Amino acid sequence: MTTISPKPKLVTVFGGSGFLGRHIVQALARRGYLVRVAVRRPDLANHVTYLGNVGQIQPVQANVRVRWSVDRAVKGADHVINLVAILAEGGRQRFDAVHEFGARAVAEAARAAGAGLTHVSAIGADPESQSAYARTKAAGERAVSETVKGALIVRPSIMFGPEDHFFNRFANMARFSPALPLIGGGHTKFQPVYVGDVAEVIARSVDGSVAGGRILELGGPRVLTFRECMEEMLEVIDRKRMLVPVPWWLARLQGAILGLLPNPLLTTDQVIQLGYDNVVSEKAAKDGRTLEGLGIKGRTVEAILPTYLWTYRPAGQFTRKAEG
Repeated sequence: MTTISPKPKLVTVFGGSGFLGRHIVQALARRGYLVRVAVRRPDLANHVTYLGNVGQIQPVQANVRVRWSVDRAVKGADHVINLVAILAEGGRQRFDAVHEFGARAVAEAARAAGAGLTHVSAIGADPESQSAYARTKAAGERAVSETVKGALIVRPSIMFGPEDHFFNRFANMARFSPALPLIGGGHTKFQPVYVGDVAEVIARSVDGSVAGGRILELGGPRVLTFRECMEEMLEVIDRKRMLVPVPWWLARLQGAILGLLPNPLLTTDQVIQLGYDNVVSEKAAKDGRTLEGLGIKGRTVEAILPTYLWTYRPAGQFTRKAEG
């Protein structure tokens, strides 16, 4: 008698062509899942199809602000992952439209399809925050929890890895500028977490080995100040640069001006966010809702940064540092 293999699970990943999304799609493909990558511009997301076997990964058009497109992208899915977020507002991309309305739309579509749901938020999500980003992230979490009781909410700290938007940005700036700014003096604390470790947690939620109905806070093994992050990065790229403290009032002024530009380097809202430490809470650590609590040994910035920041070293010094 011939045994028919069960059809692989279908997972819809909203925002799957982005930094975190690409790592998640690859982790899911390695597990044998079929992956539907829901993005606003599928014609710009063909690169994700190479992360799996032929036909395993399919980009589809969807916009979390347009409900019917969300329903279409979720139809037939066994699990849904929502990664969609913006760091700065522009045009129709507003914090409340993406983080709150979009999160609720995805959650309602997942509930209607009978699919599991994993929602990625951020450490710092707080309904009382002065930051619009943080407030709407909290509103999105509330919408998800109200709609799908068993949903898993994941709050990462600042993520690092190839093509990240933090260490790469400052490493590139260090190639041309004799100084790097330390907003607020560089005292804000981060707990940088490797993007691959976050992707692993989310893939495990699809497997069913990470339980839903709760909020995880994911940070790496070390807590670093903004200044220490810059010092670590400069050591890896072997460049000496002045680290210049920028007082909060001046940073807010710069954010107000730069925030008027397309794809701004800094906004007032981002300056507000930098006024809060971005680390795993004591309660989450006590409850085991962390990488360590899930039995995952987080990879360190010392081990990973040299594997991709070496390209920013001075000409003639493009020699990879050994991992570790």
